[in-house]
Amino acid sequence: MPINPDAVGATGAPIRHTWDSRDAMIYALGVGAGAVDPLQELQFTTENTQDTALQVLPTMAVVLSNGAAGAFGSIGTFNPAMLVHGEEAITLHGPIPVSGEIESIGTITGIYDKGKGAVVELTSTSTDVATGQPLFTVVMSAFIRGEGGFGGDRGPSGPKNVAPERAPDHTISYPTRTDQALLYRLSGDRNPLHTDPAFAAFGGFDRPILHGLCTYGFTGRGLLHLLCDSDPARFTSMEGRFSSPVLPGETLTVNAWTTGNGEATFQTLGSDGRVVLDAGLATFTEA
Repeated sequence: MPINPDAVGATGAPIRHTWDSRDAMIYALGVGAGAVDPLQELQFTTENTQDTALQVLPTMAVVLSNGAAGAFGSIGTFNPAMLVHGEEAITLHGPIPVSGEIESIGTITGIYDKGKGAVVELTSTSTDVATGQPLFTVVMSAFIRGEGGFGGDRGPSGPKNVAPERAPDHTISYPTRTDQALLYRLSGDRNPLHTDPAFAAFGGFDRPILHGLCTYGFTGRGLLHLLCDSDPARFTSMEGRFSSPVLPGETLTVNAWTTGNGEATFQTLGSDGRVVLDAGLATFTEA
């Protein structure tokens, strides 16, 4: 059957996921940690230094939480090559442990008719199994081309988290590797769109593109260093909209504008200056 708009509110079965320090380090390397100023990022890439204890990048929440997978099956059938990532938001209730186990429950929180396609929003809440306390919440939306026109609500629209028309308060640039997608996929996202030229061509791309959540992770790294003095305990939330594909090998530039109340809007630019991650908002605990 096609997309089922009545699936809103459907909840998937709880899914458990475990990880350890090796997973944390692989994720950090997958989003470029250590490539620029490696001494600043030893706390995310190694556990065997005398001066730093291993910590977890906050954006690792997006690969740990898989509650959305449990709920996604209720929305109907579609061609997976027509799906593109729309938006991603994370809210953290504290630093992610270096190792642990979570239980994630996903819910379909919106299905919107955009005419040429459908937007599906899924919210996944993850709880630390050891403590019973919520660890983080992840909200993602996917745009599925060709699945609109069913007469449903168009959903939220219009600009949000608009960057000011002035120079950013903070900026940082990170190069990505030409094999960055091959590194990032080791954290679990094996979508062939990012590795198989034939599959990428079927989706309308000249060659495999970088995972949107890899761009998200690079951006989160930048925001962590720019806004939180590299302290994950101060990083509380991040949201953004994917606005343009990124090719492995591009340089990503993160620009942030602070508001003075523990919030900052941000954008991420590709090598040619186009915006690749837009409508960004980060919240953090001020020092």
